[in-house]
Amino acid sequence: MSEKNDILVQVDHLTKYFHVKGMKGPGVQAVEDVSLFIKRGETLGLVGESGCGKTTLGRTILRLHEPTSGQIIYDGQTIYQHQYPFEPKTMQVREKGGASHEASVLVKKAVPKAKAVDMLPYRRKMQIIFQDPSASLDPRMTVGEIIGEALDIHKLCGSRQERTDRIKELLSMVGLNTEHANRYPHEFSGGQQQRVGIARALAVRPEFIVCDEPISALDVSIQSQVVNMLEDMQQELGLTYLFIAHDLSVVRHISNRIGVMYLGTLVELAESYELNRNPIHPYTKTLLSAVPVPDPEVSRSRQRIVLEGDIPSPMNPPSGCRFHTRCPYATEQCKQAVPQLKEHAPGHWAACHLLG
Repeated sequence: MSEKNDILVQVDHLTKYFHVKGMKGPGVQAVEDVSLFIKRGETLGLVGESGCGKTTLGRTILRLHEPTSGQIIYDGQTIYQHQYPFEPKTMQVREKGGASHEASVLVKKAVPKAKAVDMLPYRRKMQIIFQDPSASLDPRMTVGEIIGEALDIHKLCGSRQERTDRIKELLSMVGLNTEHANRYPHEFSGGQQQRVGIARALAVRPEFIVCDEPISALDVSIQSQVVNMLEDMQQELGLTYLFIAHDLSVVRHISNRIGVMYLGTLVELAESYELNRNPIHPYTKTLLSAVPVPDPEVSRSRQRIVLEGDIPSPMNPPSGCRFHTRCPYATEQCKQAVPQLKEHAPGHWAACHLLG
């Protein structure tokens, strides 16, 4: 663990449930008991299957989704803190046939009111680049209006000329021409639209940016340009990234550390090189075995790990370790007890009973 002053973002036991009408209990478990930190100037990559909660975690850290429980600390200041509002209790459950049995159910408990600060001052410091550039840009606004909106909300420009100059500076920074400010989003390609989204995020001079799969909707030839641009801006502006993606090769290239999520939980976290060289969680090993290797000889000699079955529903996740229904090494303990995220080597964390 680095010194406290080096940590920009820290989340402790962060949980996010989405309520479903007519469903008893807390709802859909999107993020469950996630703890991590992001140091200043670094890029933390976040990978996992679709639906594992990566995007929800990023948006919850920014409080675009209000957390269900947990703590979020930004630059030493607590911006959200709340206890988990449900607790497990053993109760008699009656089935349709009339028989009853004891079962552990989640019951709402009395907890203190959540501590949540006004996020407007923090919106200048924390921004997001959305996954789908065409859906995240207002089609009725010009590019200049889209980028300038944040400048107006936070009153960052003293005059109209200063505002215009700042918009032109941002467009130039992301590789677009200044005359593009008068065009509408539909007049641009996907890569250009994503550049507009990046310019919008940079408009308020943030410190921390959640990059929510910023290249997944782009052509392969454009992906490298956007990734290189993000790296250059990080060096020039001292930015800190949470980089969410599916492409493990891209995450390995851009990230200092990588976290692996499965069904709402963080199962492994380590330095980028260490995670790719020595994965210790069975799910991480499976993900890395699926990454194609350009060398045919090496590719033929590799053993692909294929998971059986489908990912469980977040509306009814399995007990114990959430990966045990697909893990080839699962034991009885995995089915009953939730594994804790532990440090098994310096800076290398994993949640697995098999690791001791």
